[in-house]
Amino acid sequence: MDIKQLYYFVTVSDQLSYSKAAQKLHISQPSLSNAIKNLEQEVGSPLLERNTRKMELTDAGKIFYKKAISLLSQMDMLKKEMEEVKLTGSGELIVGIIESVKHWIPKVIREYQGRYPSINIKLIEVLGGKAVKESLRKYHTHLLITNQYVHEEDIESIPLYDERLVLVLHKDHPLAHKETVSLHELESEPFIISTEGFQTREDIVTAFSIEQVTPNIKFEIERFETALTLVRENLGVTIIPENYLAESTDPSIVWKAIDSPALERTVYLMFMRNRYLAPAVQAFLGGIRRKFG
Repeated sequence: MDIKQLYYFVTVSDQLSYSKAAQKLHISQPSLSNAIKNLEQEVGSPLLERNTRKMELTDAGKIFYKKAISLLSQMDMLKKEMEEVKLTGSGELIVGIIESVKHWIPKVIREYQGRYPSINIKLIEVLGGKAVKESLRKYHTHLLITNQYVHEEDIESIPLYDERLVLVLHKDHPLAHKETVSLHELESEPFIISTEGFQTREDIVTAFSIEQVTPNIKFEIERFETALTLVRENLGVTIIPENYLAESTDPSIVWKAIDSPALERTVYLMFMRNRYLAPAVQAFLGGIRRKFG
């Protein structure tokens, strides 16, 4: 049994068709069929049930499929880690971020590139809770900066700082003259909020629930910039992290503190606990930790 056989079996199982799998693998159908037969003989049990209408996994095949997926995933991770052993002065660093870090992450990058000028840095937005864990576990990112609270044995989670969520509204809005605003005053306002699955939405909905207020959700968005675009047209109000507005000079919008202790969140630095981290990755982690240490 070898890795190629496992890959062939997983591909056939995913396609449930020898012809489609052979086409995807760029091998002949007879060669693929023989490879699966040899695998079944080695395992000592049929893995695929063949009949005139369709192909199905046997009970043994279902178990074998799960194990094969796990082994192939581990081999892929091992290959990536071995490649990263060489990531000392050149290569690519992939960092998952949330929108509100834009006020400080460039400063960390500037300091980092002074030491590692040949490293290419890719910043990608990873916003949902499920996406955070998947991004790390599948090695799509080296590390993440997120407001998602993740408590998992294989993921290291380091609190960096707390940030307030504040009300943003048009300068001509009747509440714009107030120093602070309560959630009760927002009950009838057309509200702009993140879509399901985002931690910011959960935090806001929880804060309204504590005050026994139901927000009048009019718009659902994925990015804070979209929310601000709607506010600029005076189409509604929104609540977003204060740090996202740190460098805003837009005269058409104002932001106000909200009288609710629930509207504060923690930003975390996360990475895989048992993953090999090349010196270049460790250096970037160190730069972030020094900034907030």
